[in-house]
Amino acid sequence: MFDSGLGGLSVLRELVRMLPDEDVIYVADSAHVPYGPKPPAFIRERSLAITRFLVDVHHVKAVVVACNTATTHAVEMLRREFPDVPIVGMEPAIKPAAAATRTGTVGVLATQATLGGERFADLAQRYSDGIELLTQPSPGLVECVEAGDVNGPEAERLLRAYTEPMLARGADTIVLGCTHYPFLRDTLQRIVGNDVQIIDTGEAVARQTVRVLERVERRERREGPAAITYYSSGDVNGARAVIQTLMQQRVDRVLPLPIP
Repeated sequence: MFDSGLGGLSVLRELVRMLPDEDVIYVADSAHVPYGPKPPAFIRERSLAITRFLVDVHHVKAVVVACNTATTHAVEMLRREFPDVPIVGMEPAIKPAAAATRTGTVGVLATQATLGGERFADLAQRYSDGIELLTQPSPGLVECVEAGDVNGPEAERLLRAYTEPMLARGADTIVLGCTHYPFLRDTLQRIVGNDVQIIDTGEAVARQTVRVLERVERRERREGPAAITYYSSGDVNGARAVIQTLMQQRVDRVLPLPIP
């Protein structure tokens, strides 16, 4: 699995809970985080290079694109390039949010690239009938998570700025449309109050990965702990420290990603 940085760890923690027997390789393209402001062509180029590394070097049996922005701009291309490897992508949880809202107003926090993509537009068209969908680009939140700052003053300032207009318009459900944002969930819940539901897609993506592996008969079942191998295109020591903070477990080392 890969992400622009460490946000995809929110999906990884769900994946290892559901698939405890599977070895996982996690790639953080931290030298280029965040993907949100980057041109779509650059995101496709990086996604292709990382997926080729996972498939050709590590011979993975499935790839999880644990990044909403990369899914928006690259997942269909990856499926064409690697037809024999199941590719699981992300999408903001508009459908369950539309079903959950009581006021009929749903807020979405995401990157500008995700909100401006065709996949999001299609989701909004299909599932937002009868509800008011409030979208909010959220620059700065990814950087907070990448720094391991999930409950500090800057994270709180940004979350308040992004959600107060939603709450003022009656939003009672907020969708986390970026894999980094679940790490801010506790801080966000404290800000918006317990009457507001917060929905992300990490668990749903993990369940879909289980279904895909079972469908193609590639699910591993064995005794003994599985291994998680981490790669980063950025500062590996810094990544190791933040991974330990976010995953709340010891990480012996993070390997440098051998992709320019």
